Amino acid sequence: MTNELINKKDIYFPSYSGSNDNLNTLINKTSQIICNWFSNSEKYGPLPIDEEFKCLMPCENGNSPEDLFSEIEDLILNSFNPVHPGSLAHLDPPPLVLSIVGDLIAAGLNNNLLAYELSPSLTNLEESLFKWFSKKIGFGKHSGGIASSGGTLSNLNALIAARDHAGLSSDPNAVFLISEEAHSSFIKCAKIMGLHENNLIKVSTDNEGSMDLKCLKNAIVECSKKNKKIFSIVATLGTTIRGALDPIEGIREICKNNNIWLHIDGSIGGIFLLTDIQIKGLNKINFADSITLNPQKILGITKTSSLLLISNIENLKNTFSTGLPYISSKNNVLDRGELGLQGTRPAEVIKLWLGLRFLGLKGIEDILKSSIDRKVFFEKNLSNEKYEIYSGPLHIISFLPKGMSIEESNSWTHINRIKLLKCNFMLSRPEFKGKYFLRAVMGNYNTSESHIGDLLKILNSL
Repeated sequence: MTNELINKKDIYFPSYSGSNDNLNTLINKTSQIICNWFSNSEKYGPLPIDEEFKCLMPCENGNSPEDLFSEIEDLILNSFNPVHPGSLAHLDPPPLVLSIVGDLIAAGLNNNLLAYELSPSLTNLEESLFKWFSKKIGFGKHSGGIASSGGTLSNLNALIAARDHAGLSSDPNAVFLISEEAHSSFIKCAKIMGLHENNLIKVSTDNEGSMDLKCLKNAIVECSKKNKKIFSIVATLGTTIRGALDPIEGIREICKNNNIWLHIDGSIGGIFLLTDIQIKGLNKINFADSITLNPQKILGITKTSSLLLISNIENLKNTFSTGLPYISSKNNVLDRGELGLQGTRPAEVIKLWLGLRFLGLKGIEDILKSSIDRKVFFEKNLSNEKYEIYSGPLHIISFLPKGMSIEESNSWTHINRIKLLKCNFMLSRPEFKGKYFLRAVMGNYNTSESHIGDLLKILNSL
């Protein structure tokens, strides 16, 4: 690195005139470290384990770039590596190359999507993207949405809007219903909304992991008897343990007949709606009031990238708009900080836009279809005589040797997860129905059939 970088004052901020050569050098150096990390993924494994790794804190006079780059490299080498083909534990795929570029642009712009005057081109870009997504899933002309930092916040925005729309914002009897296999973050949503744990009602699922419609109807009747007022029913498109889908069409009819807001948590499976891939149960979602999509969970859009689409954008305006007295708003342009809980938001929409533009619809379909193909191959060749298998139509599969007790499942999954990690295969260890399972998420585009074959040899021999 050049000596001129030693003077930190020269590189505190980008220069408003001149070449910004120092910044260019820093970016290139960082890029090289990251690319080397990617290129040597198989050497390091998906999850390096270094219990001695420590992060140093700021000192009195600051550190030189030379010192920091040594620490940056150490930090990267001790990180989880989603690029490794054995990274199959979670919904964290390799980052899309153009999305990485988008992150760099977003950081460089440092624009704020709170308001139009702070992000003129980005405000238009985000609004245009949401119109495109809304049209793709079949929402009407009054639809729109807002990007957020993750599925939890997107779902929370939807639930707050649903409760406000129902006129139950301060009603202690307000409740919402989810399936018993819905994401655990809905418990957090209920707490944030000031709801008692009894105001979150879990509906039983059938043998396929889908919300049982008969149980749902019974739950609605029980709510009426107890004077509980339902402001939303949440349907899940892709549960975390086995990728199950709730019966959207049946739930929609129940919501329609009872005048209840239908929200769809499509954080895992909703993105498949952009394609022509035929998945049973992925239909009729355009009759929902709102839906969450998470492009970060499988397309490789770099974190964070979650979307809340809503059939009538006025519901978000009415719920969250407070006015921005310190902002010079433009006529007929909505300041997008008025559409959700977040005010300040970075220009993350760039990486989504670039990623989608780069892939195109055919590229999106290729990524999603390949994830299904990997899961099908894995499930087909995993011993169903040996293992109890839980799997839906998406790319998630959980399994455990048959006949194990709770204690045995705890020990077996703990020991064998470590054994697999030593072989450079990282699977997760979720708790489900009182037992621990191993779970594989087949959304890693770098994972080939031969990698899966090696994993199967280990599993079928345990």
